[in-house]
Amino acid sequence: MASPLATKRLQRELKALHKTPLNNPKIVAAPNEANILEWHYVLEGPTDDPRSPYYGGIYHGKLIFPKEYPYKPPGVIMLTPNGRFHPNRRLCLSMSDFHPESWNPMWSISTILMGLYSFMLDNKPTTGSVETSAAAKRKFSKESLAFNVKNNAFCSLFPEYVDLHEEREIQRKAKAAEEGANTDGESKERDAPSGRDGEVNGIFAVGAGIVALLSVLFVALFHYL
Repeated sequence: MASPLATKRLQRELKALHKTPLNNPKIVAAPNEANILEWHYVLEGPTDDPRSPYYGGIYHGKLIFPKEYPYKPPGVIMLTPNGRFHPNRRLCLSMSDFHPESWNPMWSISTILMGLYSFMLDNKPTTGSVETSAAAKRKFSKESLAFNVKNNAFCSLFPEYVDLHEEREIQRKAKAAEEGANTDGESKERDAPSGRDGEVNGIFAVGAGIVALLSVLFVALFHYL
């Protein structure tokens, strides 16, 4: 159970995030309605750098605060597979509970999440990190939102991302249907004879008919003679 001080501090930080949201990079956070010491966050990968392996990614995770917050740091966990951190494992960061000696009570949830974002874009190893290729990170990025919507807490706390997923699915299906229609049209066009081919085929057909008729006449004339 959270202490009165921790509850008051976290409620104040929630109001601050609503008043001044983090938009560059885009980061949102909200507490579990049943437990104010458990917060969920969403980090969006860079949107202005297509070269980044995290481009377009949407990463969901948790902050687990101790009842002594803000005098003790939270545990930091990322849930979405990302290629940088092991999912669902506490991360060793300077602002996490791995390093209480370096924790500053003046730091806020915004400070923690901005620090996590910066460390994610870096490649320094730490407890909880993992080494993967840029291609693997891009694959995780593309699959991140579809993975997140399978999580009930994510859907409950961040319904705007559920709507985004549904919009993307509609667009994806429409594009697939359009590409399928274009493919069918191209196949029919390939199978149908061209104008010149049709003319040639017609000439051969007429010629074959004439040859057949002459053959019949020749057989009849031979029997007559």
